[in-house]
Amino acid sequence: MATARKTPVDTFRKRLRQKGMVRVEVHVQKDDAVLVKSVARALGNPKMAAEARTILKARFTKPAQAGLKALLASAPLEGVDLERPRDMGREIDL
Repeated sequence: MATARKTPVDTFRKRLRQKGMVRVEVHVQKDDAVLVKSVARALGNPKMAAEARTILKARFTKPAQAGLKALLASAPLEGVDLERPRDMGREIDL
């Protein structure tokens, strides 16, 4: 069996993976291509990455969904009657 040689592309992709980089392909309108490239460039620039990431996350990420417990804890309960009559059920004839 012949051994497979590593191509320069394989070596390049391996180096990128070791750096934590991934390749992303997107389809955008022609007018937006420059904007998307600028965003990618800003995220790749160590001086601009933190600020760009903060701005993008603030604008485009959904807030974490609160669970039922947190939702109930934040609900306004003033004026809501939380007491209920004790119902012992109905009489059963045996």
